[in-house]
Amino acid sequence: MIITIDGPAGAGKSTVAAALARRLGFQYLDTGAMYRAVALAGLRHGVDWQRPEALAELATTLDIQLVEDRVVLEGEDVSRAIRTPEVTAITRYSADNAAVRAHLVALQRAMAGHRNVVTEGRDQGTVAFPDADCKFFLTASPQERARRRLADLRHQGETATVEEVFAAQRRRDAQDAARPVGPLAKAPDAVEVVTDQMTIEQVVDQLVELIRRRTGSLPGDGRG
Repeated sequence: MIITIDGPAGAGKSTVAAALARRLGFQYLDTGAMYRAVALAGLRHGVDWQRPEALAELATTLDIQLVEDRVVLEGEDVSRAIRTPEVTAITRYSADNAAVRAHLVALQRAMAGHRNVVTEGRDQGTVAFPDADCKFFLTASPQERARRRLADLRHQGETATVEEVFAAQRRRDAQDAARPVGPLAKAPDAVEVVTDQMTIEQVVDQLVELIRRRTGSLPGDGRG
């Protein structure tokens, strides 16, 4: 069974997807982390960002593994390294690279194989897994998304104002919707879930119930 979760930044999709995978005993694919890993590798290799073919060539040589909640690049756990503001600022070079996306989508499909998978990103239900068993589009109000992002930044020791976070969020939303490849879009058959004022557990409970209604059965759901 393949379950896709797409949505804008700050909607909680990564946290929810990981929690849902744990609840069901499914494999979790954090596809956004894969693009961050490619960007980190490009930074470390001194890739010329104005030569997209160079980054695409590098991407095909990389060993990227998603192990539970960790991201492993060339045998190194880079789960924290890919979340730095520096890497965030350059991830667009990998995310907007058609050849990189084609390679990573193929890798995501290979990782999923015939397994039970919860996969999240911004094009999982539209491009990577258009025939997924269940598709969700998680979103939240701009205010809630900004609040969560600000909390994340402060937890990481970064300083930012609400105004800065809102401005960055607006830019990110516009960029994600207008990307030439893999733009953020809700699949026509995806169920939209608004996560405002909901805990992670409440969102997961709702998704589990929706999956059960859709499929009639649910492997790994310990809540019967």
